Amino acid sequence: MNNKIVLLVLQVLVAVVGITLWHLASTTSLFGSPKTVAFFFGEPLSVWKRIVEWFTDGSIWYHLWITLAESALAFLSGAVGGVILGFWFARQPVVAAIFDPYVKAANALPRVVLAPIFALWFGLGIWSKVALGFTLVFFIVFFNVYQGVKEVSPAVLSNARMLGMNERQLLRHVYLPSAMSWVFSSLHTSVGFAVVGAVVGEYLGSSAGLGYLIQQAEGVFDVTGVFAGMFVLMAFVLIVDWLMTAVERRLLVWRG
Repeated sequence: MNNKIVLLVLQVLVAVVGITLWHLASTTSLFGSPKTVAFFFGEPLSVWKRIVEWFTDGSIWYHLWITLAESALAFLSGAVGGVILGFWFARQPVVAAIFDPYVKAANALPRVVLAPIFALWFGLGIWSKVALGFTLVFFIVFFNVYQGVKEVSPAVLSNARMLGMNERQLLRHVYLPSAMSWVFSSLHTSVGFAVVGAVVGEYLGSSAGLGYLIQQAEGVFDVTGVFAGMFVLMAFVLIVDWLMTAVERRLLVWRG
C-alpha cells in the first residue's frame, strides 16, 4: 500500500511540475515572451476555466456521450473481431498462411487515408467513426491474440491431450488462460486507439464529439479551447483505462 501511495504522489508531482512550468512560461518572462507562449500554448488557468465552464453549463456532456458511444462501439466490435479471428488463425495454420499477406497489407494502410473513404461510405454520422476506430482496435487485438495462442507450451498441450481433453476443453482450460494476458495487454492499448479513431473521425467531419470541439476551437485559433478539449480527452481515456484495469484484475484474479 505504501508503494502505491508513493507512486501516486510521484505521478501527481510530475503533473504539478509540468503545469507549474507551463504557468510560469505563459505568465512570466522566465522562458521568454509570455505573450508568445500564451498565444501558442494558452494559459493553464484559462484552460481550467474553460473546462469548468463546459461542465458547469452542461455543454460538454453531449459531446462526451457521442465520443463515448463511438469509442465503445469501435472497441467492442474491434475487440470481438480480433479475438475471434486471432484464435481462428492461430488454430488454423493453413488459413493463417494464405491470408497472412492480406492481413499485413490491410494493417499497413494509413488510417487517416481511410477516414475520408469511410465518411463517403457511411456518411458523417456515427458509423464512419466506428469503422475508423474498428480498424485501429482490430489489428492490435488480432495480433496479440494470435501470438498469445501460438505461445501455448507444446508440453502443456501434450499433457492436456493425454488427459483426454477435447478441442473445446483445450480452448477453455489451456488456450484461453494462456492468451488472456495477451488479450488484456492489447485491450489496454486498444481503448486509447478506439478513442483516437472516434476523435480523428469527428475532427475530419462531424457535428458533435470531442474531436468536433477541438476542430471548432482550432478553426478560430482558440488555443485555450484546443488544450481544454485535449485535457478532457486525456482524462476521458484515463478513466476508461482505469475501468479496463479493474475488469482485468477481476478476471485474472487467478494470476495472483
